[in-house]
Amino acid sequence: MKFLVDHDVYLVTAQFLRRKGHDLIRVAEIGKAKATDAELLRVAQETDRIFITRDRDFGALVFVQKIAVGVIYLRVPYPAIERGHRELLRVLQEHTEDELRAAFVVVEPGRHRFRKIPQ
Repeated sequence: MKFLVDHDVYLVTAQFLRRKGHDLIRVAEIGKAKATDAELLRVAQETDRIFITRDRDFGALVFVQKIAVGVIYLRVPYPAIERGHRELLRVLQEHTEDELRAAFVVVEPGRHRFRKIPQ
């Protein structure tokens, strides 16, 4: 799967996804570390990538401002990172890339919530 990874996502999580064979770009790698949240979602749209973040503000952009792009919101504190990675992997195994592009998914250690984005 193809991801755009926010600057607040743990480096170990980006490395975990790369080891699992996923194509990801960290926002800092493309000079977007200081970009606005809305701009980051537009970059994800333009590059056809699912956005991964630890910032809960993206829910408002997706559902209130209607910036329709798939988001995975990692609600995982660092001490629980291994459990969070297992749940993230479960999400990626249970859902296709197309399903994730049309959803807002909250990943927590041991569970997740999947919500379709209205088109």
